[in-house]
Amino acid sequence: MGGFARVGRLIARAPRLVVVLAVVGTLGFYALATIGVNGEGLFQRVTTGPPLVDGSDSWEVYEAFERTSDSSVGPGVTSYVMNVAMDDAAVASAVEEASARIAEIDGVTMVSSPFGAVPGPAFDPAAASSARGDGDTDPAAQAAALVDADGTGFLIDVGFTSFGDEDPLETHQDVAAIVADGVDEMRASNPDVTVATSSNPLVFEDFTGQLEDDLLTGEMIALPAALVVMVFVFGGFLAAATPLTGAIASIAGGLAVLYGFSFLLDLDQSAVNVVSVLGIGLSIDYGLLIVSRFREELHRIGGDPREARDKAIELTMATAGRTVTFSGIVVAISVGGLLLFDPVIMEGIGGAAVGVVTTAMVAALTIVPAVLYLLAPRIAKPGLLARVPGFRRILVTTSNVDREEGAFSRLAAWGQRRPWLVVIASVGLLLALASPVLGITLRNSDIEALPADNERREFVTAFREGFPDLGEPAIWIHTLSDAGELDGYLDQVAAVDGVRAIDAPLVQGGETFIGVRLDVTDPSGPEAVAAVEDIRALEAPVEVHVGGVAATQIDFLDAIIEGALLAGALVVVATLVLLFLMTGSLLVPVKTLLINSLSLAATLGVVTWIFGEGHLEGTLGFSSTGGIETYVAVIIAAFGFGLAMDYEVFLLARVKEYVDAGEDNDAAVRKGLQRSGRIITSAAAVIVLVFLGFALGELLMIKEVGVGLAFAVLLDATVVRMFLVPATMTLLGDWNWWAPGPLRRLHARIGVRH
Repeated sequence: MGGFARVGRLIARAPRLVVVLAVVGTLGFYALATIGVNGEGLFQRVTTGPPLVDGSDSWEVYEAFERTSDSSVGPGVTSYVMNVAMDDAAVASAVEEASARIAEIDGVTMVSSPFGAVPGPAFDPAAASSARGDGDTDPAAQAAALVDADGTGFLIDVGFTSFGDEDPLETHQDVAAIVADGVDEMRASNPDVTVATSSNPLVFEDFTGQLEDDLLTGEMIALPAALVVMVFVFGGFLAAATPLTGAIASIAGGLAVLYGFSFLLDLDQSAVNVVSVLGIGLSIDYGLLIVSRFREELHRIGGDPREARDKAIELTMATAGRTVTFSGIVVAISVGGLLLFDPVIMEGIGGAAVGVVTTAMVAALTIVPAVLYLLAPRIAKPGLLARVPGFRRILVTTSNVDREEGAFSRLAAWGQRRPWLVVIASVGLLLALASPVLGITLRNSDIEALPADNERREFVTAFREGFPDLGEPAIWIHTLSDAGELDGYLDQVAAVDGVRAIDAPLVQGGETFIGVRLDVTDPSGPEAVAAVEDIRALEAPVEVHVGGVAATQIDFLDAIIEGALLAGALVVVATLVLLFLMTGSLLVPVKTLLINSLSLAATLGVVTWIFGEGHLEGTLGFSSTGGIETYVAVIIAAFGFGLAMDYEVFLLARVKEYVDAGEDNDAAVRKGLQRSGRIITSAAAVIVLVFLGFALGELLMIKEVGVGLAFAVLLDATVVRMFLVPATMTLLGDWNWWAPGPLRRLHARIGVRH
């Protein structure tokens, strides 16, 4: 039985030491992730920003802005006061009082509003109204620029000197609070007045805070729900709680791994939640397999559990432990393919995912068997629920481990009597679900990822409508040359469909930036994308780079497509090799790739139907952006494939055991499904609850990942593993295990055996 059996024997010799080390390690990992080595924890080290691709046009523009920006100026904060009467003396008084209070804050250089600048000359609202739109630089014209298009709202803009190494967040929050106090004073004469305040630090804080809230919400829902499911699977609380010990340790270890990766890669905020979800799901999956096999071996050996547990833990590690390791390698390769993508955000998620998969696997191979060994005498006995008449009949069905015939074997036998019908119906359903993917739109959202009622999102939405000429242009053209050399080129840019205006050149640090304003409300929508592509197709007299939100989206998608070819090739080759080593078959790996690809297409089709086309917005609590996040589609594909391989390995391992024991193909399929079906469906139920728990979060990308992966697992554990795979294995018969002579001899030497 090799090294895995030896691991089981080592755990049996010192189970308490393993548990103590696990507890200490878990607490240490949590402390490391939350506090860090210098008081800066994981959530303080993650970043946010556009999903850039190094060396791309959009990256060149972004980097140019970064290197030429004035380091003596800190990030500013802007408040948009809406639904007020501009000629109301109470409004002017409240703004002047708030401006004076803000001006007293250290580092404030200017507080500007239509009612005055502090410090600076007083503004005349009447003169500002008459001067609006003149383009002058006198105080009246500047004041007019701070009044919205309807004349019922205005901006309070606050500038700062550089904050140096200090975090500007608290100062910006103080400004927001002062403005809110001023708005409260206006409410007596302007009952409908509202205010939204925004700045880069405030947006970052909202994303970070929402991520932490969503992660906590997901864990608070997922772990108790998982416990309930596993109580029915194992017939008692002790056995059910054992996989959760691995999950808790895995969460802690996973967060610590993410913290470590934050020093090597730029981790996006969303990577924390996405990868944590994967870690929780996998650790419970692996824990279920280990616990189930241990209970099965205890029952098979019989006698006193104290005497049987040594042999049972050894056999468990030699079989289920090997399967967990094999599955972990397959999943790690699937998600590790993300490391081959150029965008830093994908590299960060891929590297962190590999670390978390490894953590989940190690927890399942150490902590879970140690706890099982200590609890063996009590796990072998029926739990308290088994003594309750209402539960006894249910638990006899759901937690039984001693039968090779049951609901799953009968289901397999039913499909084996009509395999062509099952295959045609299953494939037809998957193709129907996949059909919306033909109209998929991939995009990179920014502020739209926050909840619809978020103050920063409300600010951006209102600002785009109220100040169409004051916000940042949708497209930036950057050059190191003089703007005068671009006159003819800019005339061509102005003629591009969708271009509304071209800003005056902005010279910053000796480099030239030219803003291009579009006649669209969505800066990353199809019209904006088309405008960028048309502008990039123009021939410029000097070297130029075209950037902006839509340009970043185009470059990101191009990099994803390029990386997908390499990552896909790696996953295909690795899957073929690993499944061959496991089964000795050439056909099973090919069939697995085809079926898993079809299942993933169906999942992406459903995600497109929900989030891209805007169905179920009210039910799921989101507002559609007209597409799905580009990197979310990649994550669903990578993680979904990995989880599908997880369940494929669970099923094939048991089927191959029976084949190697001399059973014919059809009997091996029936018995293998009976032994693994309960684990696959219960693991799927748990992981679906985990993902749906995170889908209840507020961030759009987390919701998309949660819903997408929940559906991927649900579809794979039902239609694919319970119907399609057994039916196709029945049709192939003994051809399932065919391989050319040289490969058979190779497998005999190096193949994985249970």
